[in-house]
Amino acid sequence: MHMKNIANVLLASLIFLVFSQQAVGANKDIDIIKKRIFDELIKQKVDDAKVSALIETIRDDGTWPDIDYVDTSREAFQHSQHLANMVELGRAYNQRNSKFRRSRKVESTIVKALSHWVEKDYICENWWHNEIGTPNHLVHLMLLVGDKMPKDLVQKAQPIIGRAHIDAPGARPGGDRIKIAGIQAKNTLFIGDYQTFDKLIKVIEGEIKYVEWIGRNYGYTFRHHVGGFQNRSEGGRGIQYGNSFHHREDGVNNTLSYGLGYADAFIEWTVYTANTQYAFARDRMALLVDFFLDGICKTSVYGKFPDPGAKNRSVSRPGTLKPYNAQMAENLLLCTDYRKAELQEIADIRNHGAKPTLSHATFFWNTEHFSFQRPDWFTSVRMYSTRTHNMEEPYNSEGLLNHHRGDGANHISLTGDEYFDIFPVFDYQKVPGATIVQKPELPAPNQIQKLGLTDFVGAVTDGQYAAVAFDFKSPHDPLIARKSWFFFDEAYVCLGAAISSRQSLPVVTTLNQCLMRGNVTLQTDKGRSQIEAGERQIENVNWVFHDGVGYAFTKPTQISLKNKEVPGSWWTISKQTSTPKEEVSKDVFALWLDHGVRASDASYEYIVVPATSLEAMEAFKPSDDFLIHNSQDVQWVLHKGLDICQAVFYIGGEIHLPGSLKLSSAQPGAVMVKMKQGKVSEISVSDPGRKALKFHLSLSSKIEAKGEGFTSLWDEANGITHLVIDLPQVNYAGESKTINF
Repeated sequence: MHMKNIANVLLASLIFLVFSQQAVGANKDIDIIKKRIFDELIKQKVDDAKVSALIETIRDDGTWPDIDYVDTSREAFQHSQHLANMVELGRAYNQRNSKFRRSRKVESTIVKALSHWVEKDYICENWWHNEIGTPNHLVHLMLLVGDKMPKDLVQKAQPIIGRAHIDAPGARPGGDRIKIAGIQAKNTLFIGDYQTFDKLIKVIEGEIKYVEWIGRNYGYTFRHHVGGFQNRSEGGRGIQYGNSFHHREDGVNNTLSYGLGYADAFIEWTVYTANTQYAFARDRMALLVDFFLDGICKTSVYGKFPDPGAKNRSVSRPGTLKPYNAQMAENLLLCTDYRKAELQEIADIRNHGAKPTLSHATFFWNTEHFSFQRPDWFTSVRMYSTRTHNMEEPYNSEGLLNHHRGDGANHISLTGDEYFDIFPVFDYQKVPGATIVQKPELPAPNQIQKLGLTDFVGAVTDGQYAAVAFDFKSPHDPLIARKSWFFFDEAYVCLGAAISSRQSLPVVTTLNQCLMRGNVTLQTDKGRSQIEAGERQIENVNWVFHDGVGYAFTKPTQISLKNKEVPGSWWTISKQTSTPKEEVSKDVFALWLDHGVRASDASYEYIVVPATSLEAMEAFKPSDDFLIHNSQDVQWVLHKGLDICQAVFYIGGEIHLPGSLKLSSAQPGAVMVKMKQGKVSEISVSDPGRKALKFHLSLSSKIEAKGEGFTSLWDEANGITHLVIDLPQVNYAGESKTINF
């Protein structure tokens, strides 16, 4: 044999050996992933009593008597319970601790139930069930017991499972594509189509990314983006720059709904593929962790309880504010060391009630949502602008009274359960923090979602302190108001100016509406008193205290107060067939300010003091800590102890601070100035209107500094420093810029 031929044979043998080793490795990794999926499916505890009941009650035609098999509407589709029953039976069939393990009765019950399903092939009016819900249940059933069922029955189920595929109409970028790809990936493992599995894993990994928010460009509301893998245009759907989440093109905050499901689906596959050839790249894992910690957790009270202000139509579901478990954090810890200490703290908070150490002031600029946390309290502000819609539509007849829940909603939490299941008795025209015209009734549910009418919505923050600005124009009523919030360590200041309405109805601003916990105490010019249950107006009030939170006024103020049992019903806010219809009652605390009928240039000033006591409120004097200015052109607050001034300029203007310091802005914007020993040490600016390239600021303080992204010029003749600061642009427009001197 020639040497050349020998070399070719050796090369061919080497190539064969390499590919054989790769194939063996791939098969080994596939086996690992399949086992992990099975272990995850089987670990949920089986209720043997429930399984016994399912076996006994199934009818000869494969149906259960407690399920309505006729109504396939968006509000119903109890058929999903039929699917869940089959998965429960499948789990019992394979779980070691179940007395029904390998039970012939269980096996025959599953065959009956599945035979009925594949024969009828129920289609819901809500596409989600057809392309996600139903295929997901069926593929889990296949992975649990598919090899024990008649082959023809398994084959008949395949076209139904196959509706979850990457080219399906519902496989839209963002929250749905990852779920559908995950279902299809599990099915390829079941049927042994490993070539398609390889492709799907790459698709799943590729969906971990930031997307550009199209709301910056005029006309985004009229765009239409089809689903399917062939459409690679996200259309603004997915993780936003800044780590909030949009599921649709409306700009509504979906971080704690679709965003949570999106992250959960990725984390699921992160665990399945860890330490295999299919494991996700480090940069993708880092982005996933960032979204979990800086998006989901910072939109949650202490990273544990959902922020009610970030919830949409799901408020009409009982238990929507229940605390999160630690599984997501724990699963991430299994797969990465990135930001390990922070992930561990979230796991400890969720598992053991550990006290949080994190303080933050976070503005999600593409979503117009702000959250603020200290170790003992949490609050948020929900807004909207011409770039975003006010609220999610009432899909599937849920969230039917949510018209005003984006109008500057400002919820306050110390324990995380202050608003738990309050929503059936909630007065939806007295949303905490919002200024609302009090109508005889709310408009129809199809009038809930509206595009914002104002550009000037945003916040300035250095990550620890913040001022939030909302040049509010109601899309529902002829009402305008300039609203701002100023956040510090132990309290925050709430200002409203130019409150005006052209409607002959009362206008009110609500300080809070939450579950009543304990007594309500207030102080007037006549002294301190505890308020009996009821509803009343009280004049000359200095402060109100309830459940560890104080509400102080800069001058004696007339307030309206409700502290009593309130009746209601879940059925008023959700028409799902599963919605409870009986009347419920809860004790409610509500505090609001009445600006009168057809309000004209009204205003308010109040300070929220969370995590405080009656004794502390007795000693609290707003003028000791704060200097406050509240007008239609500029609203600003100086915290004397911290030496921090925060200002919202609705037009360019000048403010005069103690010590002869003048601060002038040449344009609308939000500014925060920190002082140290009488000198300016730090300045943060932002452009809520998202139009300016640079921020022009002047101070009557000598600043001679150079740095990236800003210039300073000392005008000695006039004693003024002129600053020009580059503002974040494109995907970061609306983010704050901080300069340290």
